[in-house]
Amino acid sequence: MYFFNKLFVNGKFCKDPKLVTVDDFFISGINKPRTPNPTTGSIVTPVNVNQIPGLNTLGISIVRIDYAINGQNPPHTHPRASEILYVADGTLLVGFVTSNTDNRLFTKVLYEGDVFVFPEGLIHFQANVGKYPAVAFAGLSSQNPGVITIADTVFGSNPPIDPNVLATAFQLDARTVMDLQTKFKK
Repeated sequence: MYFFNKLFVNGKFCKDPKLVTVDDFFISGINKPRTPNPTTGSIVTPVNVNQIPGLNTLGISIVRIDYAINGQNPPHTHPRASEILYVADGTLLVGFVTSNTDNRLFTKVLYEGDVFVFPEGLIHFQANVGKYPAVAFAGLSSQNPGVITIADTVFGSNPPIDPNVLATAFQLDARTVMDLQTKFKK
């Protein structure tokens, strides 16, 4: 009988140190723009433990975000990480909302070279308000920060959340909720 002794940390198996190579700590191409999603007008290129296995247990990751004109990285949250965003090119309206009961909005227009911090777990967003495409890079305080996009999660769940529940929560009629659910259905 064979037993495998593998250490499972942060949702990933740690690689045997004798088998680690330089490529476990490297990725190229984050300098290359990608075509934004036509629905949101942005695309996120993650560099986390899924792309660089050597990040496991280090508590850091990075993303590149490309924004079309009028594109946005819609309201979302990272349940396991704070985020620090650097605007490399363009003009972004950014913000986050504090948790209940204040629900206070902190927002600012950022220009090339500006930096903004989003606290862990808070709903936040970025929108390109400039006349040209924009690019930002964000560092996250987890090798596996997770992402929950609010509209996709609430209106695109599978199976769908009862429209009457959402109608009450969002103070809408059930038909409007069903229309939204159709738009977000995968």
